[in-house]
Amino acid sequence: MRTLKASGNASLSTDPEENGHSEAVSEFSRDVIRGLTSPRKTLPCKYLYDEAGSLIFEQICELDDYYLTRTESEIFSKNLPAIAEALGRDVTMIEPGAGNCEKAQPLLAIMDTPRCYIPIDISPEILLAAESRIETALPGLQVQPVIGDFTMPESLGEKTAENKEVIFFPGSTIGNFTWEQARTLLQGFGSRLSAGDGLLLGVDLVKDSVILERAYHDDQHVTEAFNKNLLQRINRELNGDFDLDAFAHKAFYHPLRQRVEMHLVSLKSQRVNIDGVQIDFEEGETIHTENSHKYTLETLETLLADAGFHPQQYWTDKNKHYALCYADFA
Repeated sequence: MRTLKASGNASLSTDPEENGHSEAVSEFSRDVIRGLTSPRKTLPCKYLYDEAGSLIFEQICELDDYYLTRTESEIFSKNLPAIAEALGRDVTMIEPGAGNCEKAQPLLAIMDTPRCYIPIDISPEILLAAESRIETALPGLQVQPVIGDFTMPESLGEKTAENKEVIFFPGSTIGNFTWEQARTLLQGFGSRLSAGDGLLLGVDLVKDSVILERAYHDDQHVTEAFNKNLLQRINRELNGDFDLDAFAHKAFYHPLRQRVEMHLVSLKSQRVNIDGVQIDFEEGETIHTENSHKYTLETLETLLADAGFHPQQYWTDKNKHYALCYADFA
């Protein structure tokens, strides 16, 4: 049986039971019960991305109103040589939350003699498929997949070589974290790095609220299906009895906090059972499922500086809706 490296330098099998599947379910249950019994009900956004949720998110990325993926892709395609030059030669690239690694592959292909690629993700199946694809496309490149939660600093491991390392964090994933959480996350990234190493970061920029809200509340209701899939996942994995029709998807831009918030709104007073625990909802009460913070270049620079990074170069689209930033680690 094929094994992958797990955070903590353990060897982890691709068999779900051997991977601690029951422990993952227990953690899911604890997080759900804790979040839904809090004074303001919330659920961690990472649980939106199970297999079904990830497939729905791929559909979201194809929507005309969802500019983020399309715009980032355009920035990459127009600036790939310049980005590769900024990263330098003989680099080890580390990608937290790598998924299928589709964004890293074209960059690795154009970089000057990259030493190693270390994708980190919680899904061993996705990592194995990506590893095979990249090794076939880029023979000679060392690929070292790691199974782990990138929000935990230990998942990044320790630097063992003297060559330059760059953490690759595209997709505006940083926006899912509050300012304090984002700073802690970036500081965790820095714990892997040495002076002169770098960070290539994708961020969504502040813009007209109409554009933002359309991206998260589309007319085809795909984002609604994505949000409600979390309730379906709870029903399936935690013996829940959510009535999906009794909840509505809501997304709006909060200008003071400079973020889009996603919620599920209870349409009536109701009681839901999850793993034998009863959760009461008032009519109009919400479950806060995701944030997507937006940045100006000034606020981004402040965040990076707080975490020990110094921006060196930006690449943006013509509308300045999105930015890629390369920053050095002090």
